[in-house]
Amino acid sequence: MKNQDMRRRIAHAAARLLAEDGSLDYGSAKRKAARQLGAPDSGSLPDNQQVEEALRSYQALYQADETRAQLALLRQTAIEYMERLADFDPHLTGAVLNGTAGPHADINLQLFTDEQKDVEFLLMRLTSPYQAGEHRVPDAAGRTYPRFIIEDPRAPVDLVVYPATELRNMKRLQADGSPRRLRLPQVRALV
Repeated sequence: MKNQDMRRRIAHAAARLLAEDGSLDYGSAKRKAARQLGAPDSGSLPDNQQVEEALRSYQALYQADETRAQLALLRQTAIEYMERLADFDPHLTGAVLNGTAGPHADINLQLFTDEQKDVEFLLMRLTSPYQAGEHRVPDAAGRTYPRFIIEDPRAPVDLVVYPATELRNMKRLQADGSPRRLRLPQVRALV
């Protein structure tokens, strides 16, 4: 019981860090919260779903109006980019999809195409500057995919480009049963 109580406390402290700072990822927020609370080892760390639930609670209590407005802006921005990138089967994922996006959130889009170079050609024609890099998949040793971060003034748009066949191999649902990614028509229904 003591370990569960510490997990809950770490989850809520991590949620506060995520909501107020925004520059941390879930793993960093959990480790920082554990240090702040004096948790003896990493065996007390909550899973991401526990942190996400605590983040939703925190936002509902302390940031309800601003979170709602920010989420609407980010989802509308995501729709605009998904329309521009429609040829590459864009999917929304991350905090903008699951509703926990705060003022520092990125818009995360996954693109699925066999014409990966065409994505960069399209980005070159957009007015917003972007950075190119690569995305490393943590659970797949050595696998990397093209990644582009568009510097939109409303929010950074983080694009990861996968081969079209990769979509079939990816998990469709989160641990709580919610979707991991949505296509444009489903995102429009959220707004």
